[in-house]
Amino acid sequence: MPGQSKKKLSATEQDELLQVLQLRFQKNSKRHQGIEWKEVEKKLLTKKEKLWSLNQMEATGGEPDVISYDKKTGEYLFVDCSAESPSGRRSVCFDKEGWESRKEHRPANNAIDMASEMGIELLTEEQYRQLQQLGHFDAKTSSWIQTSGSIRKLGGALFADYRYGTVFVYHNGAQSYYGSRGFRGCLRV
Repeated sequence: MPGQSKKKLSATEQDELLQVLQLRFQKNSKRHQGIEWKEVEKKLLTKKEKLWSLNQMEATGGEPDVISYDKKTGEYLFVDCSAESPSGRRSVCFDKEGWESRKEHRPANNAIDMASEMGIELLTEEQYRQLQQLGHFDAKTSSWIQTSGSIRKLGGALFADYRYGTVFVYHNGAQSYYGSRGFRGCLRV
């Protein structure tokens, strides 16, 4: 993968990111009750490649924060917690196949490839609904979410948003893109 060796933050970048993450963590304690920052930070410092991915999430407007801890795997789940779909990840098709199927007006990228390049994954429907339990996200935007192979095989892809006090999951052609649709990612650390 091009640029693989560059997927490392300088000491200054690492310190700045950790400060941003810690401040957000402390400001939004309801998202991760029972989880202590010092434990999250300790884990991050042993998995520095994850810091690069979190920095990518931050740089594209995602405002990543911890929303849960998986006792089985011992991993913290960081998710984009920006109020709206991250601004630096909008106007993208669902995947490369959808992007290639467009004969004209192709967007610059697609959600699946962008997420892969960043070292993150699109949220599942379950994760999206879990996030919505912590606040109201995507009230003006929408976000592509993971889509089953059977739906994708037929040319479709799923996206979700929050309207009328409800989380909606919809379908669209994977080749479609809109200025208000991006994607939210998750990262296990």
